[in-house]
Amino acid sequence: MDLLNGGDAPATDLIKDGTEATFMADVVETSQETPVIVDFWAPWCGPCKTLGPMLEEAVTAAKGAVKMVKINVDEAQTIAAQMRIQSIPTVYAFFKGQPVDGFQGALPGSEIKAFVDRVIEAAGGESPGGQLDDAVQAAEEMLAEGAAADAAQTFAAILGEDPNHAAAYGGLVRAHIATGDLEQAEAILNGAPAEISTSAELEAAHAQLELAKQAADAGPVAELMAAVEADPDNHQARFDLAQALHANGDVEEAVAQLLELFRRDREWNEGAAKTQLFTIFDALKANDPIVLNGRRKLSSMIFA
Repeated sequence: MDLLNGGDAPATDLIKDGTEATFMADVVETSQETPVIVDFWAPWCGPCKTLGPMLEEAVTAAKGAVKMVKINVDEAQTIAAQMRIQSIPTVYAFFKGQPVDGFQGALPGSEIKAFVDRVIEAAGGESPGGQLDDAVQAAEEMLAEGAAADAAQTFAAILGEDPNHAAAYGGLVRAHIATGDLEQAEAILNGAPAEISTSAELEAAHAQLELAKQAADAGPVAELMAAVEADPDNHQARFDLAQALHANGDVEEAVAQLLELFRRDREWNEGAAKTQLFTIFDALKANDPIVLNGRRKLSSMIFA
């Protein structure tokens, strides 16, 4: 599934070696229509050998929305002096004949892709990252509407284009949680690329998986509520009640019960109430009113 549409532009047209003689045509004139990324490098530069291929990969993935010219500074000292290149690798992006962005030194792959996306968007184009983000939004809407299987297929297709897309990876995990396939959700989560394993999207998916596992073992709300009412200091019953309430979709009341448990005995079961609260908060969006109110009340208790 090609989410980016359109055919691939020939790599020879997208990426070329430039010289002082061709700089005007390859960079200044070409950038009147299409942004051009210029990689200033040298054969003796170790970091250049890593950065160059990653830049080429990101430019190729953009399928014609941006072009790249490689300039060997040893053979183009006049251009390097005019651009005030003081260390390499140095990368500049040109649009309409002018530098519009740039950086020095080697960057990780994710930042290189973000740089290329930024250059394309600054020139008024639609970057691969932007198109994939649109696809993620469409998949999230499917998931919200209950079409979890369709959402999973879309998230998987996005990962086919960009295996390190954290939002799509987290979405795929959540789609499998929604279908009840917790084993598959956990397997996908455990197989996440190291580059995104600590991202907010995967942390949220992990929290949702933990809550889903708890829900499978949750007890009956009415019985647990009665146990808490009969003995308000029955901390285990209150904790179990919070899990049961969450499993039944009453997240706000689950948080309220955990806050009450924390108020009564914050150290109970090695701080289980606080840990469970953070798991619930992590599973929700950061600006969710339940999260904002819950964190505020928890903080007021901690620092009281």
